[in-house]
Amino acid sequence: MSDNNKFPLFRRHQLVAAVAAVMVSTSASAVEFNGYFRSGIGDTVGGGDQACFKAAGAGAKYRLGNECETYAEIQLGEEVYKEGETSFYVDSMIAYVTNQEKDGEFGDNADVGVRQFNVQGKNVIKSLPGSTLWIGKRYYQRHDVHINDFYYWDVSGPGAGLEDIDVGTGKLHLAWTRSTNDTTGINVSADDDVTNDILDIRWTDLPVNPGGTLQVGFDYGHANLTDEQDDADIADDQSGYMVTAEHKQSDFLGGYNKLALQYATDSMINGTGKSNSVYSGKMFRVIDQGVIPVGTENLQMFYVGIYQDNDFDSDDGGQWISAGVRPTYYWTDLMSTAVELGFDKVKPDADGEDDYDLQKVTLSQQWEPGRNFFARPQLRLFATYAHWSDNYNAATIADNDQNAIDIDDTDGLTFGAQAEVWW
Repeated sequence: MSDNNKFPLFRRHQLVAAVAAVMVSTSASAVEFNGYFRSGIGDTVGGGDQACFKAAGAGAKYRLGNECETYAEIQLGEEVYKEGETSFYVDSMIAYVTNQEKDGEFGDNADVGVRQFNVQGKNVIKSLPGSTLWIGKRYYQRHDVHINDFYYWDVSGPGAGLEDIDVGTGKLHLAWTRSTNDTTGINVSADDDVTNDILDIRWTDLPVNPGGTLQVGFDYGHANLTDEQDDADIADDQSGYMVTAEHKQSDFLGGYNKLALQYATDSMINGTGKSNSVYSGKMFRVIDQGVIPVGTENLQMFYVGIYQDNDFDSDDGGQWISAGVRPTYYWTDLMSTAVELGFDKVKPDADGEDDYDLQKVTLSQQWEPGRNFFARPQLRLFATYAHWSDNYNAATIADNDQNAIDIDDTDGLTFGAQAEVWW
């Protein structure tokens, strides 16, 4: 959301109000209202605001009882035209994030962003029935791990594409999206923002075994440098690619399982699928995740294991190993208790660098509508304990703006309340 800092805050709030007014006034009964938010309050034992814990160099942190901000997404959309099988859909989303400090906390500690504005035309290309042509800014077929919010395949942004192309076996999806990266300090006197284009090709819904489907994808990222940026030689290689294969078993031990394999080079090794021209090297990743019942229908567990190896030419890469579980026991249709255990270990490649690790456990008492791991809204009362390997991590992993975690600490205990919902 850093780009939005260039836009005056009062202007951003005027934009939000104007968009909402226009969308609702057009046809209130037809407008689809979707969204997400999480918000709450927390403290740290020993004094100060709630701290949140993340291992130095890790790609993500385990979320339960470990989120220190209010974050919201408001999505308004409407099908503005439909005749037969052909339709046009207008979609929009405004997002907001702020620290959980006080009412009316704007300025440096709050930000508003336009996350989605696009038009989707279904069956507008008659030779490709069932396909959708879309143009604009969009969340595009994102893949993530829910309990640590790790988006491992995400090329969202401004773009254009054609998806759901029926190719007989499975469906083909084509997209062109864009991301930028900041090259400040890398010997460039021109504009520090570098434009990166990404070509995304996916083949999905491939039946490979009973109850199992496969999807494969290829992403190519390339930096479109200005003449001045090119002359400055900002990176060894401004292009790269990422290959992804993901298998989903829909009937795994009474739940489901997803196994993803990824390999990336140079500008595509930043970890999510967005291109960044300053990287050079290669990346390999394995992710296994799922939700299964454990022994009884009243106990469900989300599990994940991640192995990632970043082999940077600059020798500042390393390995990230992560494992987490969140078993949840449902006492009634409205009440549950969850325990989240998370472990992250980072092994830097650079000589003389110590390994960094963090262990985190959260106990959460919860109220939600239904005996389902993803049932929301959810109201939580939580306590979180984290322990990390050395003093260096204390300054890196903890949000200690209010001196909640001392730099000499190697552990921390927080508690609080949080609401989370999507609709």
